Amino acid sequence: MGIDPGTRVMGYAFLEVVRKKLHVMEMGVLSFSSKNPMQLRLKEIFEDVTTLVERFKPDVLAIEEPFYGKNVQSMLKLGRAQGIAMAIALHREIPVFEYTPRKVKQAVTGNGNASKEQLAAMLSRLLDTPSDSRFLDATDALGIALCHHYESLSLIGASSGNRVHDWAQFLEKNKDRIV
Repeated sequence: MGIDPGTRVMGYAFLEVVRKKLHVMEMGVLSFSSKNPMQLRLKEIFEDVTTLVERFKPDVLAIEEPFYGKNVQSMLKLGRAQGIAMAIALHREIPVFEYTPRKVKQAVTGNGNASKEQLAAMLSRLLDTPSDSRFLDATDALGIALCHHYESLSLIGASSGNRVHDWAQFLEKNKDRIV
């Protein structure tokens, strides 16, 4: 499960991996009215994320790590949403992994400075998903899930001596993944 946290819009995605094949089970956004007080939005986040976790029963939660932005208040609100999603997963003994936006973009596009639109376009090519600007929070969540998948492969490769150190090595070892 990948989550792009937010208190107005939260992206989510469920990526299934079966025998090295990736399948997007579902991706979407949860929207919360900015007219509602923060406490009510946090309650809605808790209820909606709990429903998703109960429905899909994910093995792992990959979530965007808060980044230091210009607006401290926005960062604090984002941290609240992230904390709720993490608490739900941890309560159900689902491991949680955090990734910076830069790490996600680097893992998926090869460019840590890629735009949200570039990330969505790459995901569209890799996983046959919509590359629609209305779903950027959902594609961000999918990017986070895919980043975790790549990282877990990297960890597995590291333990077996197959870890790659750059894109050229990765492509050489994964010719079957080139589209």
